[in-house]
Amino acid sequence: MEQVEALLGRSNRLGADPRNTNYAGGNTSAKGAVTDPVTGQPVDLMWVKGSGGDLGTLRESGLAVLRLDRLRALTGVYPGVEHEDEMVAAFDFCLHGKGGAAPSIDTAMHGLVDAAHVDHLHPDAGIAFATAADGEALVKACFGDRVAWVPWRRPGFQLGLDIAAIRRDHPQAIGVVLGGHGITAWGATSEECEAHSLEIIKTAQRYLDDNGRAEPFGPVVHEALSSEDRRLRAAELAPVIRGLASTDSPQVGHFTDSGVVLDFLSRERHPELAALGTSCPDHFLRTKVRPLVVDLPPSAPLEDVVERLAQLHAAYREDYRAYYERHAEPDSPPMRGADPAVVLVPGVGMFSFGRDKQTARVAGEFYVNAINVMRGAESVSRYAPIEEREKFRIEYWALEEAKLRRMPKPKPLATRVALVTGGGSGIGRAVAVRLAAEGACVVVADRDGDAAREVAAQIGSADVAVAVTVDVTDASGIAEAFRAASLAFGGVDLVVNNAGLSISKPLAETTEADWDLQHDVMAKGSFLVSQQAAKVMRAQGMGGDVVYISSKNAVFAGPNNVAYGAAKADQAHQVRLLAAELGEDGIRVNGINPDGVVRGSGIFAGGWGAQRAAVYGVPEEELGAFYAQRTLLKREVLPEHVAAAVFALTAGDLSLTTGLHVPVDAGVAAAFLR
Repeated sequence: MEQVEALLGRSNRLGADPRNTNYAGGNTSAKGAVTDPVTGQPVDLMWVKGSGGDLGTLRESGLAVLRLDRLRALTGVYPGVEHEDEMVAAFDFCLHGKGGAAPSIDTAMHGLVDAAHVDHLHPDAGIAFATAADGEALVKACFGDRVAWVPWRRPGFQLGLDIAAIRRDHPQAIGVVLGGHGITAWGATSEECEAHSLEIIKTAQRYLDDNGRAEPFGPVVHEALSSEDRRLRAAELAPVIRGLASTDSPQVGHFTDSGVVLDFLSRERHPELAALGTSCPDHFLRTKVRPLVVDLPPSAPLEDVVERLAQLHAAYREDYRAYYERHAEPDSPPMRGADPAVVLVPGVGMFSFGRDKQTARVAGEFYVNAINVMRGAESVSRYAPIEEREKFRIEYWALEEAKLRRMPKPKPLATRVALVTGGGSGIGRAVAVRLAAEGACVVVADRDGDAAREVAAQIGSADVAVAVTVDVTDASGIAEAFRAASLAFGGVDLVVNNAGLSISKPLAETTEADWDLQHDVMAKGSFLVSQQAAKVMRAQGMGGDVVYISSKNAVFAGPNNVAYGAAKADQAHQVRLLAAELGEDGIRVNGINPDGVVRGSGIFAGGWGAQRAAVYGVPEEELGAFYAQRTLLKREVLPEHVAAAVFALTAGDLSLTTGLHVPVDAGVAAAFLR
């Protein structure tokens, strides 16, 4: 239908530009007549973005479709602001047809306004007016009678009635600025509505640019660290901060050192402004009422910052609990967690947290929006967010609680960050893909950077997987890989030592270089990786998993295989030694002993397959079948079987298992563990 196509196009354009609204923020609508399939008569409908959707990626399935006559008839039964939350349930009785998204709390705003098309957006420039102490006067000075002012009111049916009255009583107005919230615009056509939305946003920004004073955040008092020093400090702090932010529930992290953030943190007034918290409901629902701000200069030693972070975190939790207790009512939802969602470190940047990488990243994006809002409001007035009580009513709104309950159950490895060495092919690739499918964020590490990037891209966006190029024989390269993981996701919880190679020769033909290469990659490499993993996991204080992909050759004496078998035996004993050492830190160390994994294996494709086929006297293309026939189950071991074992060891059902080697060999009796 033309109305729906126009609505989706407008929504996608508006949502694609962060100057107009933030991710998942705002909503749009269109009204029009269709033929009722039951009566065959025309019926007026409204299509509106449903609860939880995003304008930039909105599709027809994300629209709620309601009968306009029934929606507007609700004005006759509206019980008043004391009971207006009950009206949301009534929206379900106004739905038309089947399917579609759940109507949001803003449905009344769109349905009651007498205009064919309505936009509700959260632009930084608009919210700067909405949160200014004299916002109403600023709106008048900026827009005249073309845009009206609506005092703060929590989103709901009454707010819809308020805006509808302004539309009725001020026919010259193209929209409103909602105090403490955002903007709403309307139009007779989709094109006119979009033009009005953009006019309000651009006019507001132009007013701020023309009338705002310089340096509203005060003079610079802390210069940021250099780019290199900032990155190193952030990578050191990320696991520490993530561990603190995960006190109540595990979180994934995101780091931002954009110019907007660094400038804000360099200024004299950033502590007092940050303490005021964010204002727009979309902001503080994701950032909490205020961030945790480190009160040390960028030059402070790392150990001092770590110690201070622990103190500030304890104080933040006490303050948040007090905030909850000040405002909670008998029917309020339980406190969801007292840890910060945003942590600001002067000279370094911003760390943000969420149940997954996207949520963590979006929380940081919203705080950047909040900084922009504070700058705009302070440049022409004084930043004056809505009062704390109102913030609590939004944060612990029963309707928000219902939205959280509608979210799908987390996958088994949700919030866990995995680093897989040798992840560019074979077993490593299968492990990385499986862990990501089960909810983990994955760092695909491989000496072949192109292969690692290809696997990461196959898994998904940078919110799910990133690639690092690393040679596991290089300690500095491994440290850099873990720094990259910490900056990408906040730390590491699950490490899979999979990188390996093999050279099949009898003792007399095995050179010193053959021996050194295999021991460097597998014995030394897994030692170096585990060493860095333990450092990060201890900093987090959240426990963790280290899994070694060893081999049945760690316990089975195969022919012409002395260097490979000895290196695998070294790895196998590292499992036992590290399980004993790291247990007190809650870090579990286990191993997997596969039989020869031929299909998809980088090792076998690199010459090992031909060598082993020659040893056993079979064609190389039949090597997998040969291995299968010598097993008890007569089945070939595939990379996915090894990946399944990694998942079984790390998904939680074996939470008290450490120091174990799991055979994945289809039953090789000679390799039974004794």
